[in-house]
Amino acid sequence: MKKKISIYSVLLVVICFLMLYRLDAYIMKPGSAYDVSKFVNVENNHTDDKGSMSLMTVAMQQATPFSYLWAKTQKYQKLMDITQVRNPMEDEEEYNVRQYKLMSDSQFNAKYIAFQKAGLQTKILFNGVFVLNVLDGGASDNLLKAGDEIIEVDGQKISNQQMLVDLLKPKQLGDKATIKFIRNKKEQEVTITLKEIPESEEKRAGLGISYTESKSIETNPNVTMKTEDIGGPSAGLMFTLEILDQLLEEDLTKGYAVAGTGEMLADGSVGRIGGIDYKIIAADRDDMEIFFAPDDEITPEMKAKYPELESNYDTAVRTAKEIGTKMKIVPVKTVDDAIEYLKQLQPK
Repeated sequence: MKKKISIYSVLLVVICFLMLYRLDAYIMKPGSAYDVSKFVNVENNHTDDKGSMSLMTVAMQQATPFSYLWAKTQKYQKLMDITQVRNPMEDEEEYNVRQYKLMSDSQFNAKYIAFQKAGLQTKILFNGVFVLNVLDGGASDNLLKAGDEIIEVDGQKISNQQMLVDLLKPKQLGDKATIKFIRNKKEQEVTITLKEIPESEEKRAGLGISYTESKSIETNPNVTMKTEDIGGPSAGLMFTLEILDQLLEEDLTKGYAVAGTGEMLADGSVGRIGGIDYKIIAADRDDMEIFFAPDDEITPEMKAKYPELESNYDTAVRTAKEIGTKMKIVPVKTVDDAIEYLKQLQPK
């Protein structure tokens, strides 16, 4: 009896290991289409559309031994080493913060571009310097964390990103800097002794952080966006089109189920994203009729270095042929390309 219990215990441990132990690998697979109007609301909007605008997602999960082996047997599941997903020296929390910031920036650009295309004014506000990553062993290790927003250095209010650099530049190793920052919507202050920046070729004193600027935008009418469960920048194009659609009296969808992907850049161009083949599969499964795909340029130099590299649009077209979808794949280099395509459509 004891022997049987022992065998069952070993089997249970093995099963738990196969199902629960996290490997240094991720699995990417098709996600779903989500109606953007569920996430975006323009005050006093025009929302009598007969069609829909949808953003596309890919499903990403950290692999276990079982899911890793299963993914190897699946055509439309991709195994990725952890270094292909996270930046060097970035832990899981910092990765999630970076994804949040990318999403936040995509919302900012979506509002800015949509209002610009609608001929409406916006007001841009600088909030502070957003901490993306704190280097292990650096001056700010265990003092600052990813997601903190620096607003003052030594009592001086930060009015732009360069100001942080300028205020720290005269300081030497061992000098102190008093940093005021916002964490979880509360102001905090800490005094940091500057150290040499880890793994930097320049031997200079610094906080030992990577950062970017934090901005917000005021619009009239007001735009609210609820995207807590979505990360990354790839919904930017569809956010822009949905905001514009709600601002305008005309129905941009013309009654079609419109999906797409692409980062919305500040100049109106549409940036390359990852996993577009899985988004095509998901869009087809969810009965989308039109799909906007970034038509990014692949230079001869890029092709020489990475022979298998192709544009998002080429990948989308190839995948669409493989699965036999009737969905129309539309190449877009700018948001104007998408707008012009929608405007020339005949209503259903």
